[in-house]
Amino acid sequence: MPSIVENLIRKTVTRGVLQVAAFNRERKAAPQQPHPFLSGIHAPVAREVEIQDLKVQGVIPPELDGRYIRIGPNPLKPANPAVYHWFTGDGMVHGVRLQGGRALWYRNQWIRSKAVSAALNEPEAPGTRRNSDDSDKDNDNVNTNVMGFAGKTWAFVEAGAYPVELDDDLKTVSHNPFEGTLKGSFSAHPYLDHATGEMHAICYDGADQKFIRHVVVGKDGKVRREEPISVVHGPSIHGCMITARYVLVFDLPVTFSMKTLLAGHPFPYTWNPEHPARVGLLAKDGNGSDIIWCDVDPCYVFHACNAYETADGKVIVDVAAHENMFATPTMGTQGPDSRKVAFERWTIDPTSKRVQRKVIDTQPQEFPRCDERRLGQTYRYAYAMPISYAGEEGVSETHLIKHDLQTGTRQIHEFGANRFPGEFVFVPKSAAALEDEGWLMGYVINTAKNAVNETTDLVILNAQDFGGSPQAVITIPHRIPPGFHGNWVPS
Repeated sequence: MPSIVENLIRKTVTRGVLQVAAFNRERKAAPQQPHPFLSGIHAPVAREVEIQDLKVQGVIPPELDGRYIRIGPNPLKPANPAVYHWFTGDGMVHGVRLQGGRALWYRNQWIRSKAVSAALNEPEAPGTRRNSDDSDKDNDNVNTNVMGFAGKTWAFVEAGAYPVELDDDLKTVSHNPFEGTLKGSFSAHPYLDHATGEMHAICYDGADQKFIRHVVVGKDGKVRREEPISVVHGPSIHGCMITARYVLVFDLPVTFSMKTLLAGHPFPYTWNPEHPARVGLLAKDGNGSDIIWCDVDPCYVFHACNAYETADGKVIVDVAAHENMFATPTMGTQGPDSRKVAFERWTIDPTSKRVQRKVIDTQPQEFPRCDERRLGQTYRYAYAMPISYAGEEGVSETHLIKHDLQTGTRQIHEFGANRFPGEFVFVPKSAAALEDEGWLMGYVINTAKNAVNETTDLVILNAQDFGGSPQAVITIPHRIPPGFHGNWVPS
């Protein structure tokens, strides 16, 4: 445990580093080329709107009573393109309310950080902001995931701000560290253990490069565990995964970079070939010191689809594996810069402490999702968004992929020219429905040049008729920029 004197020294030194970073940030001139994540399809939405009784093609299943919500970065004030990173923009939530076969409304709302509230001339949103020990600056920008848990709607970000509680209309209720029970940073990617109702997350913080934490939030919405795990170099860990017994920890070669921070970049993480790549198996209630580390060939993983244990004690996990990440001097400081990613199956052997990688599909793809009632168990179907490297950065191809992991086959749902889907989420038809018995839903951007305005559709697919016509298409009369994560929140 650091002494008071050690904490004061560290705080003083780090404050000086942040002052240098801020100075260098202000000196940077805007590049001549448009920033790829501030222009084109990624250009921010300029205002909040509410639209009632949306146009619907097809039939919205009457079983769907709730909200589809998705979040992503949407800078309110013009950002300096010289120092803007896609992961750091002001958070904005977009949602559609479905009930009784109708699309009752669409709304978009900025998450009310102090900066956003000031720019909108509003009082600050209530709640607790998080200050690290090394900075006097409030850390309250949340922009990466949004989901329902413990009877509330939550917005999340990794490595910094506390969670934000939203109301049913997507407005910021408060900055809420799980009723004061969360002591450190949280994760953009917690996972729900359906066997217990608890939520698991692996959390990191740039101010602490020696430890990450396994955080468990009980079904009452309060943190019951924050277990430290020793690491080196300060790895960036976007997500984790769970099995019946374990939490999987992806400690891979993207780590904190002092050089990048001092240069004025707000997301100071880069590819580090000196950092050993490994996957940890941590018993869900085990000590961090007892984690089983298993070596894997260098790569980077934002998102795992699912994991489960085999009869012989091994662990299977399916991931979108990038060859590297944040490795180029320019593009890597603006957003993801990988040019090779595949859907892979990893077999983790806790005895040999090695990971065997097998490619399921070589086509570049991300955001793999499954029927998440089966998280931690064997499963058959995975759904993923293919990535395009031919056009704008961070944009999909015009189709979705459905993998049948039992037969080794896949299907395609084609949306058509100039129509670009984001992450789709699976919604079961009922609590007792079979795997794949339900719907897939997500936003699809229409950028057709002959359109008066770019539009966005909330598309609902019958998962068991994946290649067929959509069950329903709900049109929003403006473009919703490609964002990060979305979920269905039933009423």
